[in-house]
Amino acid sequence: MSNRLLAGRYELIEKIGEGGMAVVYKARCRLLNRYVAIKILRPEFTKDESFIESFKKESQAAAGLSHPNIVSVYDVGKEGNLHFIVMELVEGKPLSQLISEKGRLDYKEAIEITKQVASALSLAHKNQIIHRDVKPHNILITTTGVAKLADFGIAQAVSNSTMVDGKDNKVMGSVHYLSPEQARGSYVDERTDIYSLGIVLYEMLTGKVPFDGDNPISIALMHINDPMTPPSRLVSGIPPQLEKVVMKATDKYQNNRYSTADEMIKDLDNIEFITKVMGNKIFVDDSAQNPSVGEKERVQGGVFGEEIDEKSIFSEEGRDSAHSGKSGKSGKSGKSGNNSNNRLIAVIVVAAIIVFGAGIFALGSAMGWFGGDSEDIPVPDLKGKTVEEAQAELEELGLVLQEGEQVYSPDQEEGKITSQMPSEGTVVTKGQTITVNVSKGKKDGVVPSILDKDYKEAEAYLAEFGFQLGEIKTVNSPKPKGIILSQTPGAGQKAASGTRIDIEISDGAGKETTKVPNLTGKTKEQADAAIAAAGLVVDFDNITYEENDLAPANTVIAQYPVADTEVEVGSKVSYRLTKAPEVVPPAEGGDDGDGSGEEGNGTEGGDGDDTDADGEE
Repeated sequence: MSNRLLAGRYELIEKIGEGGMAVVYKARCRLLNRYVAIKILRPEFTKDESFIESFKKESQAAAGLSHPNIVSVYDVGKEGNLHFIVMELVEGKPLSQLISEKGRLDYKEAIEITKQVASALSLAHKNQIIHRDVKPHNILITTTGVAKLADFGIAQAVSNSTMVDGKDNKVMGSVHYLSPEQARGSYVDERTDIYSLGIVLYEMLTGKVPFDGDNPISIALMHINDPMTPPSRLVSGIPPQLEKVVMKATDKYQNNRYSTADEMIKDLDNIEFITKVMGNKIFVDDSAQNPSVGEKERVQGGVFGEEIDEKSIFSEEGRDSAHSGKSGKSGKSGKSGNNSNNRLIAVIVVAAIIVFGAGIFALGSAMGWFGGDSEDIPVPDLKGKTVEEAQAELEELGLVLQEGEQVYSPDQEEGKITSQMPSEGTVVTKGQTITVNVSKGKKDGVVPSILDKDYKEAEAYLAEFGFQLGEIKTVNSPKPKGIILSQTPGAGQKAASGTRIDIEISDGAGKETTKVPNLTGKTKEQADAAIAAAGLVVDFDNITYEENDLAPANTVIAQYPVADTEVEVGSKVSYRLTKAPEVVPPAEGGDDGDGSGEEGNGTEGGDGDDTDADGEE
């Protein structure tokens, strides 16, 4: 397919990659004279009209995401039976290849990559876009070490249409990074991406995924049912607090995970800060690994590279010795005096570092940042126990219990623990706090909320509270298919045991509407961003230009539809831009100047090409 021209402007040069859903080509955009990556969907994914519609919508929404850690989407198009996405061409390699080459990554490098990807997800989530397929293959690492998340459009579209094959019930997609709710076919949200990112972080730290098996179904069931082996049991030297981040992000219950990507970034920032202040030795005791290295050698092997013992720092004799060069009592040369002064400065600096470091260490120990020489303690399973029973068990292990929220629970009696953080099996150190939520029991006679749940789960959930599922009515809605939109009786109302709860569910085919933003006075880039943020699409074929002395070049002076018009999400919006007036060189022939000037502009290659480019765009 090389050398083929798509949409009259994209010249395919060479194939640079392929996957299960698409083939990627390096191409040159003739209009803007730049290299791009073009992803062409495989034919089997173009036969499903609902998939194509979803693919277009999500890709166009992703095109509005401008972030240094997101692969930019420039265009989405179709030519014949070929559907393609035009993207930023990234010079680098996928994270999956980096992990394969290195075996596993240093925890500092893993933290940095995770933070960048989390930052990209944060922006996407704030724009109501869920990736659904976060995995190392979709994270590109540039030659300068920048992580870029790709495939927003494909991930969302494929997840909606092909995650489960109805014919043979095979789980499709990236099952190793699949969240439990995806494996169950339940409703997903931002925390689904956080789970997948936690699995990616686990793989970067250990070199392997936590769940693997002979077939996709068995792996999906592991995500739902099996506890995750803490990464520190596979690899030594992982900071305990970093392991907590992994285990929290990958908790099987969405409510126990980070609620936002920003929360995850904050915890990773704390780990980075302590590492920069105290260094790696705060997590890995070198003397334990090398018994021949004594306390004295560890001190003198510090920043200054010379021996500093207690006598030289704290004793009177040591202070006199340090001052002797300056006072001239030592009888040594001036050079020795300078060395003594340097040692004195070093002593003062080291003392300050010791005091500051002690404070940081005390704070870090209280918050569980450091492993030190403390014994590793796996957190026990506290669910189903009373607070008193759990407290006694934790005290024996040297851990502290803290009561969290009182919550209604369909599976635990009143007064029994229904959930815990950190989860069972997480490795912690002595003195760590374990937070538990305690059941208030089932709330008999009060209807629970089943809004935004998948209707397939509603029947079992209602039965736990003594109610039955009643009439199911499907209505037109843009929400995912099968999601419960309303219930009667409503949540919180009192009803007799056995009452039937009627529900309305989404058909997933509704058209969402939005208002067209006001583009007047914005630059082209600002207008494109505003259109994408509103869930609309730039109509590139109908963008026009005109000369105008009253506004700067590249400014919107008109738009269609006009601002505040109510339109369907995904509708096209066009606008008119100003362009700089053509500069006509002065003519030497007097009255003939205008004619020769115009003719010159028309035949000049550079000016002619610019005019054509504006016209095409």
